[in-house]
Amino acid sequence: MFDLFDDLPQPDIDWQPDWLAADAASDLMGALIAEVAWQQDTMATPGGRKPLPHLTAWQGEPDAVYVYSGIRNVPQPWTPAVARLRDAARDASGARFNSVLLNRYRDGQDSMGWHADKERELGPEPVIASVSLGATRTFEFRHARTQATHALALTHGSLLVMRGRTQLEWIHRVPKQPGARGERINLTFRWVDASKRK
Repeated sequence: MFDLFDDLPQPDIDWQPDWLAADAASDLMGALIAEVAWQQDTMATPGGRKPLPHLTAWQGEPDAVYVYSGIRNVPQPWTPAVARLRDAARDASGARFNSVLLNRYRDGQDSMGWHADKERELGPEPVIASVSLGATRTFEFRHARTQATHALALTHGSLLVMRGRTQLEWIHRVPKQPGARGERINLTFRWVDASKRK
């Protein structure tokens, strides 16, 4: 994936662009659009609360409450297609997951800004399994110290697993992409330990 002789920092990731067959991925995307309770959250910014530039949902075990950007996510129960993807992501990554953040990008104007998933309740070195369905979108990493960047094209049916110190040493985003056509759904499976929250 990355050049083994590149002396720049590299995120600790496992990237499987063809993790799901195209037909299976399309069937799962249709099921997610139908079964998930999508919502438009608002996030805290210096200028006040503003709508997130994409739709979201949070599912998981009852105690997997997760807070980020001033949004308190109380989990909805696992829906069937999400539970199937959770189990497949667990088998592929070797990690357990008790929750998932689902993001729905309606077109190329929907985006996700620079951030790291390093909330206290995720632990010091979380394993996050990210499944992408639908339109291909660019996913960018930027190293916090050196500003080195890496980009991946997250394709339909792909799996990206982030581990180790990736969340401590890197930030990531999905930038606006006006030329992107069609919807994209992304599921980021994680383990939330609510007892670690302040």
